[in-house]
Amino acid sequence: MAHGITTDLIERVKEMVGELCTGWARTLPDLVHADVRLEAMESKVASVENGEPKFANDDYACAFGVRVLAGRRMVGAGYLGGSLGAADVPRLREILREALGRALRRAAASGEAKAQARDKHRGLGASLADTRLAAVRIAREVVPAVYGVDPRILPLADMVRATTELGRELRALDPRLTYSHLATHTELSRELFCSSEGALIDQTFALTQGMAYVVGTTAESSQELYDVVGHQRGWEIVTDGVREESMELPDFRTFALGLAREAIDLAAAPALPSTDRDVVVVTDPHYNALVAHEIVGHPSELDRGLKMEMAYAGRSWLLGGLDDTQVGRPIASPLVSAYSDPALPGYGHYAYDHDGTPARRVVHIDRGIFHGFLNSRQTAAVFGGEPNGHYKASDASLVPLIRMSNTVFAAGADDPRRILRDVERGYYLAAHRIPSIAESRENFRISARRVYEIRNGELGRLYRDGGITADTRDYLMNVDAVGTDFRLHPIPNCGKGQPMQTKRLGNGGPTMRSRARLTGGS
Repeated sequence: MAHGITTDLIERVKEMVGELCTGWARTLPDLVHADVRLEAMESKVASVENGEPKFANDDYACAFGVRVLAGRRMVGAGYLGGSLGAADVPRLREILREALGRALRRAAASGEAKAQARDKHRGLGASLADTRLAAVRIAREVVPAVYGVDPRILPLADMVRATTELGRELRALDPRLTYSHLATHTELSRELFCSSEGALIDQTFALTQGMAYVVGTTAESSQELYDVVGHQRGWEIVTDGVREESMELPDFRTFALGLAREAIDLAAAPALPSTDRDVVVVTDPHYNALVAHEIVGHPSELDRGLKMEMAYAGRSWLLGGLDDTQVGRPIASPLVSAYSDPALPGYGHYAYDHDGTPARRVVHIDRGIFHGFLNSRQTAAVFGGEPNGHYKASDASLVPLIRMSNTVFAAGADDPRRILRDVERGYYLAAHRIPSIAESRENFRISARRVYEIRNGELGRLYRDGGITADTRDYLMNVDAVGTDFRLHPIPNCGKGQPMQTKRLGNGGPTMRSRARLTGGS
């Protein structure tokens, strides 16, 4: 590799960065807390359009981010981050010291501005408080990546060849497949977190993904489909797929050919009719991955609940105010439980978040009762409760946000085949497609890739361009069957924040049955 930065950079500098945090940073005036995040990544990508190579790259990225809490009269927060190149490595200590100093000045200015506002506005100003972090266990740990094929040594030419061969197979599949775009990606990233409290956490992640975008066209219509298969592993995900207890994903060839055939079938199918009343709907695990993401995961993020991102991403109906919360109240059928768990495999897996907090399972809904939010150390200090390890950034140079890990509906006790057999008339929604969600997440509209009519317990006619719409609470309250067939699926592009941070997550659930209105294309 021609560049001067590899993931081994973290090994070479982590003692220096740790000493910078626990030594020099502690001498800064009025310092309450400081932490440094440093990330180095090596990645490869190959892209093929209609069977011909379009783009390939073998690259690296390196970035840092610092946070300081400081202030004389009141404590404020200051952040600073940036990208690094090979020429920056010899002066990394100087760069990080400068960054900590600038973040300190920002924190002090923020704290002083809060103090002045508190003094000026008196009663209203009393609502201002020091920026605080709830206590966590301070860790010093190395967490290695898991992979069969090391992304760093996989030849880029092999990626290009395999992706191109698959693209040409798609091109020859059927003349009704009028467009295809494939992309494969593999990377190894290593993250370092150090704090003035003494944390020194070194985590490495492998990630490999195959993406397919296909268009099927018939005389009736055209249908474009997009999906990914991926995991925190090596190139073996592309060649062999995933066979784990909670994840079962095909190899990339099987996946892409299946998506192409599905696009052709859907292009020939009629559009789903809409209904003006609720009907029985059965939803499969892939569809429920997006439902869990949109109506459980996002409204359970405490920065959203506390209105910290209201201006650009909305709020949460689960938290109207500190004295107006759904915690402890029924929001779903007793058959429904949901949680977020970074210990599950897939894109949402990690051991520590970017606060240095040990990641742990958070139960959102327990047998219909809402229990809790995803948080950071700062929001835990505001709302109460222990930090639960869901403060993450998509790049070390960016300020972390509260993010889902693996947010899922829990498995139930019903045979998924019986869930279908018990329906006299209804609809079966398979695989998610496009969400449209209210800014409070109190109601939703989510389309499916495939919708089938159910008659007398059997799947019937296939429809395209349809989904369901419902009030969130009503939909969850109406769930009357939850299957045993729990599956976890990759969500490759969850966007949040300003500037936008796009993050890979895991979501899932089992087959479920409820009631909702159909929203169709006819």
